[in-house]
Amino acid sequence: MELDELDARLVHALQVEPRASWSDLAPIVGADSATLARRWARLHAEGIAWTTGYLEPAQYAIVELDFDRHVTREVAARLQQNPGVFVIDVCSGSRDLLLIVIAPDIRSLADFVTGPDLKGLGAVRTHLVSELLSDGSHWRLRALSPAEVERIPPPRLPRARAARTIPDDLAAAIAREVWMDGRASVAAIAAASGFTPQRISDAIAVLRSRGILRLRTDVARAASGWPVYAWYFVEAPARTIESARARIVAVPEVRLAAVCASRYNLILAVWLRTLADVNRFELALGKALEGARVADRAVVLHMMKQIGRSLGTDTRAAGPQLNEPPPTPWISQELSGNARIGRVRPRGEGDG
Repeated sequence: MELDELDARLVHALQVEPRASWSDLAPIVGADSATLARRWARLHAEGIAWTTGYLEPAQYAIVELDFDRHVTREVAARLQQNPGVFVIDVCSGSRDLLLIVIAPDIRSLADFVTGPDLKGLGAVRTHLVSELLSDGSHWRLRALSPAEVERIPPPRLPRARAARTIPDDLAAAIAREVWMDGRASVAAIAAASGFTPQRISDAIAVLRSRGILRLRTDVARAASGWPVYAWYFVEAPARTIESARARIVAVPEVRLAAVCASRYNLILAVWLRTLADVNRFELALGKALEGARVADRAVVLHMMKQIGRSLGTDTRAAGPQLNEPPPTPWISQELSGNARIGRVRPRGEGDG
């Protein structure tokens, strides 16, 4: 499974701006609008690339699970149906499954960790994310040059007359549609929800400008050129993390960088070229982070679920979303300006 040059350029462009129009992308990617539309339809239908939108969670946690191997499929199947479980990784090493879990608050996370989905497991280790420096929405194929990336139009800003208060039912209606397809048109969302196209368009612009509506384009790892997926669990002095945060998120292999309130205060997920790079990356990481120690690492054998979507062992999307979008009772508070824990820090696109 490989992307040809045009496919790779198209996917990179949609990683930068998932809702960009084909006409805007045509002169940058190097093909006409109709060709780009056909290419994207094929990539999406074959599960090679897809877009997802969701309302930014209030709280993230990374959860490690250990249990008897004979119940792996049973536990994973149960967790796949939980909309609060964003990611399920089957791992090598000292954990059987690694989850990324989202919730509106810490109390809800506690309910999950002590709830029926994890009942009877051998060990549960929860790493509360205090800050997400970067996530998979920032990762790029690097098929376009920095100059070409700069030419991609940014998301539309809200109109001066657009309402700045978004009712929860309007936000939820948008979330339902972009969860299934991040490129769902304004007209389609309006038809499905009963809101006018103008209200939908304005609300999307406001939610995106506030960092509440997150959109991302993902690609099957086997087609990306970076087929090896690994986690690193790092113990580092707080001053080291603070001084190195910009360098950490700039590393091209990094898919996720989370500052955690746990024994491992920095947890990284990376995509690598070869299995031998797992050790090479660890050596480079130790040199780059003064006083840091990689306390553990794991290679992902199978990513079963990514942002709600089931993935096959070939890393392709295996079908539509497994769940409804996660409940988001915090949207009204977000629009009032209340702070959140574990929020992804905004990052510029100019680095390509």
